[in-house]
Amino acid sequence: MAVYIDIDIQYLPKSYQKYNLIASKDGVSDSVFFLSSKYILKVFKSYTKEEYKNEKYLLEVLKNSKVSNIIDSFYIKNNFCIVYSQIYGLSLKQIQNNHLVQIAIFLKNMHKISKNKISSNKQLFTKNNLKNMIINSNNVELLKIYNSITINLQNDGIIHGDLFTDNCKFKNNKLSGVYDFSQACNGDFIFDLAVIAMSWCYEKHYLNKQKVLILMKAYDLDISYNKFKIYIKYALLYYTTSRYIHNRDYKELYLKLLNI
Repeated sequence: MAVYIDIDIQYLPKSYQKYNLIASKDGVSDSVFFLSSKYILKVFKSYTKEEYKNEKYLLEVLKNSKVSNIIDSFYIKNNFCIVYSQIYGLSLKQIQNNHLVQIAIFLKNMHKISKNKISSNKQLFTKNNLKNMIINSNNVELLKIYNSITINLQNDGIIHGDLFTDNCKFKNNKLSGVYDFSQACNGDFIFDLAVIAMSWCYEKHYLNKQKVLILMKAYDLDISYNKFKIYIKYALLYYTTSRYIHNRDYKELYLKLLNI
C-alpha cells in the first residue's frame, strides 16, 4: 500500500471528515490512507465496476475469514474509492517460521472456500497474458527467462494473487488479517502460494529453502521442492515484468529471479 494520488480530507464525504487522514508508506500500487484507526481508504488509479463487484463478492464469500469488509464506496477527483474496515496490527519486517505457518494455513483455508468459484475479473496470471506483457516490454532478457520456464497452470478457483507481506497484518505475532483483493481472479492455487514464497521466503536476493519447506508443509503442498521452485520463478517473472512495464522499481525482484 502507498500513496500515488494525493487528496485532502475536504474531498471526503462529510461523515469521514471527522477522522485524521494519514497516508500509508508501504506498497507499490494505488493510494492508501488510514482514517484515524477506524478505516482504510483506498483510492484507485483505475478500477471498474466489475472489479468492484468481484472484490465485494469474494470478501462476502470469505466473510468468516480474517479479511477486511467493504464499508463504503464513492469517487474523489474521478477516482473510485473504497472504505474498508480496519485490520489492527502491523505488516511484517522480519519473517519468522510461525508467520509462514499462519499465512499458509490462511491461504489453504481460503482456497478450500474459493475452489471452483468463478471470478468476474479477467485472469491476470496466465502464461498468455505474461507472454504478451513481455513482448510488449521489448525486454529480451525477460523473454529468455519466460522461454526457460515449463509450467502448466491450472484454473483451480479464485486466488488472491498479491499476498506480499504488506498485504497482511500481524498483532502479537498472530495473523490479524489479509487485505487488498483487488487483483483476485481465477487462477492456479500453487501459483498463489508461490507469490507468498517469493515475498516471504527470501534472505536478501536468495531463496531460503528451509522457509519454503515450512510454507509447503503448512499448506500441505504435495509436490517436490524443485517443482515448486518453478512456480516461484514464474511468480517472480510475472511481478518483475509487471513492475518493469509500469515503470516501478523491479530490480529487487529481478535479482531474486536471476538467483533462483
